[in-house]
Amino acid sequence: MTFKLHNTLTGKLEEFVSLEPNQVSLYTCGPTVYDYLHVGNWAAYIYWDTLVRVLMANDYTVNRVMNITDVGHLVSDADEGEDKLEKGAKREGKTAWEVADFYTKDFLNNSDRLGLVTPQHIAKATDFISQQLDLVRTLKEKGYTYQIDDGVYFDTSKFPTYADFAHLNLESLQAGARVKFNPQKRHPSDFALWKFTPEGEERDMEWQTPGDLLEEQRVAASGAVPIMGFPGWHLECSAMAMSLLGETLDIHTGGIDHIPVHHTNEIAESEAATGKRFSNYWLHNNHLKADGTKISKSLGNGYTLDDLEKKGFTPHDYRLFVLQSHYRTEGNFTFDNLTAAKNRLHNWRNNAALRHQIHDTLTDDRDREADNKAVSLYATSQALLEALGNDLNTPEALMLIDDAFSRLLGAKLENIHRHALVELLETIDNTLGLQLIDSSDDISDDSKRLIVQRTNARNNKDWSQSDALRDELLGQGIVIRDTLSGSVWEYVA
Repeated sequence: MTFKLHNTLTGKLEEFVSLEPNQVSLYTCGPTVYDYLHVGNWAAYIYWDTLVRVLMANDYTVNRVMNITDVGHLVSDADEGEDKLEKGAKREGKTAWEVADFYTKDFLNNSDRLGLVTPQHIAKATDFISQQLDLVRTLKEKGYTYQIDDGVYFDTSKFPTYADFAHLNLESLQAGARVKFNPQKRHPSDFALWKFTPEGEERDMEWQTPGDLLEEQRVAASGAVPIMGFPGWHLECSAMAMSLLGETLDIHTGGIDHIPVHHTNEIAESEAATGKRFSNYWLHNNHLKADGTKISKSLGNGYTLDDLEKKGFTPHDYRLFVLQSHYRTEGNFTFDNLTAAKNRLHNWRNNAALRHQIHDTLTDDRDREADNKAVSLYATSQALLEALGNDLNTPEALMLIDDAFSRLLGAKLENIHRHALVELLETIDNTLGLQLIDSSDDISDDSKRLIVQRTNARNNKDWSQSDALRDELLGQGIVIRDTLSGSVWEYVA
């Protein structure tokens, strides 16, 4: 089956072709671990988890790296200001190392709650300092760097295609349009590879700058003194990606806000160092707003997964909400929209529960395709894969599922293909990660006996007994829906 992705590099929808047959190298820009992630942050990880799942469904073996930025990400895209980890340390009265450890664990725990596939490599920036310094060394040897008071910088004028990825107009680019202006920089677009700790200051996270990376040493009365420093945010991703996946990646993912600065700088430093294309495919997810506005702490709309849970929503309710929008479209989070997703997921679980209530009698369920009374679901599984294979079209995929399940609503149980239903549920869970099978357990034998007793009471027109048994089942979290083919049980909403 053809698998197509919208490649930011070319601006086109392209058929995906990996460097190695049935193998995919994938890099995902991970979190900066200085605070709790909010719903806007989590949307990206759900989309890229879907990418991984769809690749696997297309028989690719995925080798994926996701970074943990635990140092070097300043409060803006500029090369000025405070490191976010240092800022978090001051806010909480901890060390930057303690802050990074706490929020890394929180991120990984919530990733599990969302059912995200664990990457093969979760790479902390602080574990790859030597590789980052090696990359700076290579760039210096090739003439791409220069030193100013606050660090070692990449000279973007030495990289002729610097503006191509984000379609930047460097001639008209005013200093400060993307990043804060530093008068010592040769060009407004130049960026820090390695930042120096300001003289007289001491950071929680700092490393000695190797002498061979410096153009000049700081000199004190006693002679040369060590220059402590820390990596630039862009450098980290390039070094970790190439160290673990090779000099050219199949796919690199991130948010659209990364395009003009972070990913543009990654491409420049990586390709300047290797002379090779850094990544063949670039995928970018759009923003998620909340109540039509940008998510920010000042507006109080940076809801966390714990905030949602306190209001009665599960991580998978939120996951389905995210999948209702295409990754390249701007989303809007509201609790009304989340409630709609919750109800949709509840209905899907009730359809998943039908597998406990139907029994196929034919040795090959596909023989029932010839029976026009039977509800066919086999085609839906394939259509679902085709929709997701077209640039991860999750909205279309969800509509296909809705259509398939709507055909079950009025169907007789004996006309539902159990094997086909299970196959469809497995396809949904494997590609969309909604865990319909795991979250739709069978009811107990005692509950089933109560349903039989209620059916007998109804047949005997003993309505009071029927109502009493219905209420008893309701107390067990089971709703009875009476159909032409008998009583169907569902979960209480």
